[in-house]
Amino acid sequence: MQGLVVLGATGSIGRNTLDVVRRNPERLRVLGLSAQRDVAGLHAQCVEFRPRHAVLADAAAAAELRERLRADGIDTRVGDGAEALAELAAHDEADQVMSAIVGAAGLLPTLAAVRAGKRVLIANKEPLVMGGPLLLAEARRCGATLIPIDSEHNAIFQCLPPGSRCGEAPSGVRRLILTASGGPFRQTPVGDLDHVTPQQAVRHPNWVMGPKISVDSATMMNKGLELIEASVLYALPDERLDVVIHPQSTVHSVVEYVDGSMLAQLGESDMRVPIAHALAWPQRWTSGVGGLDLGRLGSLQFEAPDLQRFPCLGLAREALRGGDALPNVLNAANEIAVEAFLNGRLRFTGIATLIEKTLDQALGGAPPDGGDLASILAIDAWARARAGELLNA
Repeated sequence: MQGLVVLGATGSIGRNTLDVVRRNPERLRVLGLSAQRDVAGLHAQCVEFRPRHAVLADAAAAAELRERLRADGIDTRVGDGAEALAELAAHDEADQVMSAIVGAAGLLPTLAAVRAGKRVLIANKEPLVMGGPLLLAEARRCGATLIPIDSEHNAIFQCLPPGSRCGEAPSGVRRLILTASGGPFRQTPVGDLDHVTPQQAVRHPNWVMGPKISVDSATMMNKGLELIEASVLYALPDERLDVVIHPQSTVHSVVEYVDGSMLAQLGESDMRVPIAHALAWPQRWTSGVGGLDLGRLGSLQFEAPDLQRFPCLGLAREALRGGDALPNVLNAANEIAVEAFLNGRLRFTGIATLIEKTLDQALGGAPPDGGDLASILAIDAWARARAGELLNA
């Protein structure tokens, strides 16, 4: 029995993780769960899985959960705040930590799990984009194992040569090709994108996800962040990373080898597949997902991304090439822009504009990236402040 901590348990990744746990009760024991402020969702999970610990970011929400569990006679210890979250991520009895907290808030608990030498399943892009080199250096120093959960990066991980490790360039690999669905606006006339509503943007054609990542998929910023992630995870430069639009979301990514071979991982559009793979690695456990019927599937479609339609993808490539603080700035500005769009303060096309303006200000103006936690957080704070000023200008 392996002890499992799920950070972001009430989100889509967290719920899918717990579904895999249900199917493998003899292998996994839920040690701890966390959420932002979803008391009802976390309460239901605590009733079912009886974790020893639960943490909510919001103190009032934690107090409410504490009372509910006490009334139910459940002795789960409830904590609140960033310190309690980091302690849960580094718990002595945790063998695996699912890091699924959306946004920059996931960086500190992910780093805590890495420094505690855990197997860390990284489902959130932002820690790797903000502080990937630091996380990988600490993983090497502390003996932690990193396994990506993003369907694209997990697909690459499955197709790499045996013995490959995150943070090291894989032997014999020429190129990594990330697939993208193209989101809900792949065929929308570019002139109509200015009038896209938040309700339209979060309606992904293939995946059920939270609002932030759904908007990132609609702008293709998610693929831009994944390019940066792939560069960090697999130690490859921008010119050896490609993106191709694949509307069916059946081929999750492709690894091209120097001998001309191409290995692809295929599967249903269900996050339980990469989650089960990572939890079981190097074994295989049941995920609850069936295999593909290739006869019914028919043809597979691929096309190059249109950077006029998806300028965020081009901005992410520029940030990756520029290096230093730029990926961190890109991530922070995107979070501010997406939040403003979801709240009706910014047009859909304004997301890329705000990010570009923030990146322009960062050239020569952002704090230097010293590779340590303090400088990473300083850059993040600087970029959020600049993006906020530009938004309100």
